[in-house]
Amino acid sequence: MAHTRLRKFNTREMYPEQKLDNDLCMVVRAGNHIFMRGQTGFDLEGNMHGIGDPAAQAEQAMKCVKQLLEEAGAKLEHICKVTIYITDRTYREPVYRVIGKWLKGVYPVSTGLIVSGLARPEMLMEIDVDAVMPEEEASSR
Repeated sequence: MAHTRLRKFNTREMYPEQKLDNDLCMVVRAGNHIFMRGQTGFDLEGNMHGIGDPAAQAEQAMKCVKQLLEEAGAKLEHICKVTIYITDRTYREPVYRVIGKWLKGVYPVSTGLIVSGLARPEMLMEIDVDAVMPEEEASSR
């Protein structure tokens, strides 16, 4: 079975100020594995939410995570691994509180990193998600 690639885009549209030309997508479903592009304060239409507010950006990112998983046929409960990037150590608590609310009872493994910057200066956080659907659910979709 070929991989399913959802919400294809080119970086020249997302980052017009940068001289990029990469064909990407938001989600790849490979069998029962779901790989997602890092989610930030941008909604799926490209509008930024929560400028200067890491918790608001995390909330928007998790809304997108949920929607993208559902579009791929998965659920939040299928998340196995999250990697959370923040641009300042003081953002850890507000960002993790929001993500923790969305993933209550899921128990994924998690890695948190403090980075000097993300793709755009207004981005304060980014979450990278990998999910695996149970075999019986993946085969029925």
